[in-house]
Amino acid sequence: MQLEFFGAAGEVTGSCHILTVGGRRLLLDCGMIQGGAAPDERNRAAFPFDAAQVDAVILSHAHIDHCGRLPLLRNRGFRGPVYANPACRDLVRILLADGATMAERDAERENRRRKKAGDARRVEPLYTLEDAQAVLQLFRTVRYGHATEVLPGVELVFRDAGHILGSASVWLRLREGDVERRLVFSGDVGQYDTPILCDPESGPGADLVLMESTYGDRRHRDREATREEFGSILRAARDDGGNVLIPAFAVGRSQEILYELATHFEAWRLADWQIFLDSPMAIEATEVYWKHAHLFDEEAQQWHVRARSLPPLPNLKLSRTADESMAINRILHGAIVIAGSGMCTGGRIVHHLKHNLGRPECDIVFSGFQAQGTTGRAIVDGRDYVRIHGEPIKVAARVHTLGGFSAHGDQQDLLRWYEAIPGRPPVWLVHGESQAADGLRDALRAKGVHADVAVPGLTLDLGAAA
Repeated sequence: MQLEFFGAAGEVTGSCHILTVGGRRLLLDCGMIQGGAAPDERNRAAFPFDAAQVDAVILSHAHIDHCGRLPLLRNRGFRGPVYANPACRDLVRILLADGATMAERDAERENRRRKKAGDARRVEPLYTLEDAQAVLQLFRTVRYGHATEVLPGVELVFRDAGHILGSASVWLRLREGDVERRLVFSGDVGQYDTPILCDPESGPGADLVLMESTYGDRRHRDREATREEFGSILRAARDDGGNVLIPAFAVGRSQEILYELATHFEAWRLADWQIFLDSPMAIEATEVYWKHAHLFDEEAQQWHVRARSLPPLPNLKLSRTADESMAINRILHGAIVIAGSGMCTGGRIVHHLKHNLGRPECDIVFSGFQAQGTTGRAIVDGRDYVRIHGEPIKVAARVHTLGGFSAHGDQQDLLRWYEAIPGRPPVWLVHGESQAADGLRDALRAKGVHADVAVPGLTLDLGAAA
């Protein structure tokens, strides 16, 4: 009985860990690498294990850094079940389809460039839409709190992680011969007391906890203060004569921003704006949220009943087509544009940045994590210029970072979630840059917890654990 760390160990992206129980291999997440050095090459590289020898996958949630390499896993021989919450599966369908479309488009663009340069070599997309659809056939859905035997000797219970819709912490009971162990994989833990989603849920005791550490070394800004700042930015921008761009993850963040705009419509004087949700993926994801409103917290469920239907804002325009998106770039002032990708690595936000980033009357509002090596991180870090489609673009717009809207819990949230587990089990930290992981490790050790930071290639003997 052992646990091996492969992805999101020493970094935030590419979540991927393997459990071996009774000779069966169980993969915890199969995420794509985003940002950093040579992400495309790393994603295309062979898995550090035989995909055909993986018996099952447990998926914590639908973000691409947790599910994005599932089509490659199947293409390389995996044929087992993928276990996920029903809402998670519905979101994965959207995210993988979008990823395939972008991969096919990028490959086509690169092949045209190579042909023009006299290079006969062709590049293939990371995966295709057909690949994305094929892997969805392997999904098996499991509701929160429902115990399910996923492999002989492996019992799974999903509990709400409060991160995005359908996100889960993974609670496993493992049996191998006379040895029984309880392993908890946190997935990504959300903040407490946030809108729309329920608080992160804990559970019974564990022998070992595999825990994320994205914001393990810091505290988020108070949410109410963040709301006030957001409102102040929008009220000030109204008089400045420009546009407001909000790079947002299609799943989770876009829906939260819409919720805040809808609930503060009058206080933030939003009636005079044109508000655009410029992301087919975010539009579909919002519809999935609406479908699974039974997972909302009590306040959001009441809002859902009152709103009755999308869109929840009277001046919200859903931009589904490329032509509708391009038309936004002809608007010089009075537009609030919510668009992906959240880290500005691609998608429609890139085009809006190209048209607005150099305008000092415009505002760029970041509300989520920006990984190292991404365009979003470069802007947040204060670069004078960023490259967009190979062209240097001056950063003249006002740049704002709203730390309180993170879908990830901060150090206090992570400690709160962990401390609800009885018995103070040992912890291995993943899914965090080194400073964040070290900070959470030190905070846990200060409370008397045995805590360490995982590194790629580390193997733990769970059978020997006390």
